[in-house]
Amino acid sequence: MTKRHTLGSIVRVVRKAPLSGGGGRRKECGPRSRLSLRPDYPRAGRHRWRRWVPSWRLSLASFLICTAALTTVVGVAYARTDLPEDLNSFATQQDTVYYWADGSPMARTGWVSRQEMPLSKIPESVRWAVLAAENANFYSDHGISTKGITRALWRTVGEGDTQGGSTITQQYVKNVYLSQDQSFSRKFTEMLLAVKLDRRLSKDTILEGYLNTSWFGRGTYGLQRASQAYYGKEVTQLNASEGAFLASLLKGASLYDPAVDPDNRQRAIKRWSWTLDRMVRIGRLSPAERARYTTFPEPKEPPRPNNAGGQDGYLVALAESYAKRAGRIPDSRFDLGGYQIYTTFEKQRTAALTTAVQQARERLDPRSRKADRNTRFGAASVSPDGRILAVHGGPDFQKQAFNESNASTVPAGSAFTPFVYAAGLEYGVSHQRGAPRTPLAPSTPYDGDDGLPVTTPEGPYWDRSGRMVKGHNEGDRSYGRIGLHDALARGVDAPFLQLGMDVGLDRVRRIAEGSGLLASSFGPPVPAFSMGNSTPSAIRMANAYGTFAAHGSHTTPYSVAKVTRNGESVPLTRPKVSRAMRPAVADEITASLARSGTSADTFAAPSSGRAGTTQDQTAHWYVGYTPEASTAVVTYRMNLTKSLAPLPLKGLGGDPAAGRDFPARIWTSYMKAVSK
Repeated sequence: MTKRHTLGSIVRVVRKAPLSGGGGRRKECGPRSRLSLRPDYPRAGRHRWRRWVPSWRLSLASFLICTAALTTVVGVAYARTDLPEDLNSFATQQDTVYYWADGSPMARTGWVSRQEMPLSKIPESVRWAVLAAENANFYSDHGISTKGITRALWRTVGEGDTQGGSTITQQYVKNVYLSQDQSFSRKFTEMLLAVKLDRRLSKDTILEGYLNTSWFGRGTYGLQRASQAYYGKEVTQLNASEGAFLASLLKGASLYDPAVDPDNRQRAIKRWSWTLDRMVRIGRLSPAERARYTTFPEPKEPPRPNNAGGQDGYLVALAESYAKRAGRIPDSRFDLGGYQIYTTFEKQRTAALTTAVQQARERLDPRSRKADRNTRFGAASVSPDGRILAVHGGPDFQKQAFNESNASTVPAGSAFTPFVYAAGLEYGVSHQRGAPRTPLAPSTPYDGDDGLPVTTPEGPYWDRSGRMVKGHNEGDRSYGRIGLHDALARGVDAPFLQLGMDVGLDRVRRIAEGSGLLASSFGPPVPAFSMGNSTPSAIRMANAYGTFAAHGSHTTPYSVAKVTRNGESVPLTRPKVSRAMRPAVADEITASLARSGTSADTFAAPSSGRAGTTQDQTAHWYVGYTPEASTAVVTYRMNLTKSLAPLPLKGLGGDPAAGRDFPARIWTSYMKAVSK
């Protein structure tokens, strides 16, 4: 038989061999049966380029195989992807804000400017402004958007980036779980986590988290901080118009914040208007309400950063310490931030006290006078009910964290004598061991001569060095027999050294501690205890004198009135209120100090006060009070680079009297300023 050899029509005749075990014939294996074992590609029977066009069967099979493979890969990846246990640092950290007593912001601390706010406290119109601008079908999607993913993939392939296409759930995942890099693998992980998160959490929970972690520019995270930074108000006070502008910032504050670039204003107006119109289209803003918002809500200028320097730093440190202690807040939790701490500090008083101290500093010349170097002024003002109203802690907290008003390093000196007198009035005296105690009256006379030995029932008191202890008055002046009321009023110290021994130093200590002085600051129980060998801080001295103003009732000093976190109140231990002495005793101290020739006589308003100094001239005090506040001022010298031991004040300010009038001058200047 003749065979024609042409391409595409070669037919091989294969002789069929008989099947084993029978006489049947083996099935023929022609070209078509061989093609069923592999894809017909390049396609047989086609010419030129048509050979390379796959058939619909091959195309469908390839599509199904790829789809199955992709589904398997995604399914395995989804199953193996778990939501991280820990959020990233920016998702958990917030700043802590401190407020003055009048509610105005005082300082802010923390690495980030963020405050969480429950979704229920964010106005619905503001929420929908964000949703309209970012993800209108948020409540109906499954965490990702098919159109968005397609758009994102197209941008990745065509434009080389991975931006766009993110739902709010995806953006939240990126904020709290992932880094901000733009790799494809990060985008893929983001989508998997978004789907898983959408199935695990409610939409409201996701939206709340998103609104609290998103960046809005000006160093702020979350709507609460953004509202304060751009409009100076709480997020609860925002309207739809302001919310629409803040929503535009989610696209990039550098593009829409007018404070960054003047050209941003027109771009922000356009985006703001578009957002409001879109709210109308999705049925979340009525046309009538939209018609009200025709004027762009101009954001305010960026606020001046507050880094808790100057005097604010000392106030913040005091308030932080008290808030942790009274609120039982561990450091690990406090460091996460998110607290609103409402202090008792009054802005006007703090400014007045700072000015008064600065005026005193101007009298010093540390460059020319060695005696003026390392001079420190501790000052504090405390109300009779325990509120710390103002302190002066030092020149600048960022330069010197040592708080001069809260340091228990300086002896109280003769400023301590009112507590000795109060103890005598409260408990009476005893001149014999075991004898009944004799009540004391303001007119009870004591010897006011200088250099008079201090006696006990057994005789004169000798110190450990073998010297007889004697009482001394300022200027070595003698007064003869003098009533205790007049002795305190005129600043005669010697009688109180003996009075302390007659009352009993344990009882003097009891009165001082009950009035507010810390037991840890008390000196040794020797006769000098009555003359102020204890080292109370200015804050505690002001508080203790405030007990006299409160008619013998003492309240533990406190610097924080209220603490909240994310809108919820933090319970605080209430300041302890106790009775330190009978009201008649406290009122007698007030009456005696009101006549004091050592008071700041140039201050016209009714006040009571006592100047104090130490025997070695290392500290000068003035503590005075009115019914509204008690204020203590202390002047001392201390080289913090060497030790906490006070240095002599001799020659301070070029004054032979060692600047004894510095504290009284500061007190008077301060009181005049706050009494206007």
